[in-house]
This record gives sequence, structure tokens and C-alpha cells, in this order.
Amino acid sequence: MKSQALQQFVKKVFSDEKTRLEFESNPDKVLARFNLTEQEKKAVLITHAKVGLTTSDSPALEAALDPTGMWFVPSP
Repeated sequence: MKSQALQQFVKKVFSDEKTRLEFESNPDKVLARFNLTEQEKKAVLITHAKVGLTTSDSPALEAALDPTGMWFVPSP
């Protein structure tokens, strides 16, 4: 992950139970607190819709990221 904002978001959602529960009930509200690009927000929302909140070693996450992985690579 290259984006510091995305790293902060992931850290907060997985380390803070209140934030995790709020994200599950209102993802847009939580995402608005972080300085994410529109591509990052879209990738988070699509991944969450497909697999929910899951750890990095989840097969479901790996399968979901395969087609969206290009969103995490900066444009030339």
C-alpha cells in the first residue's frame, strides 16, 4: 500500500472496534474522515461489498483484489 491515508484507514478500522462497527453500518461516513482518493474509496467499497472486512491472508480477499488490484498502482 503506497497511500499513507489508505494505510491509516486500514489501521484504524482493524484496531478500533467502534470505527469498525461504524464502517460496517456507514462506510461513506468513515471514509470521509480520511484523505483517500476517489479510486481508493471505490476500491475499499467494492472490496467491502464483495468480502466484508477480512484480514490480508483471506482467500476471499485475494480473489476480490485480483480484478481491482490495478487501482492501487499509481498512474504513470
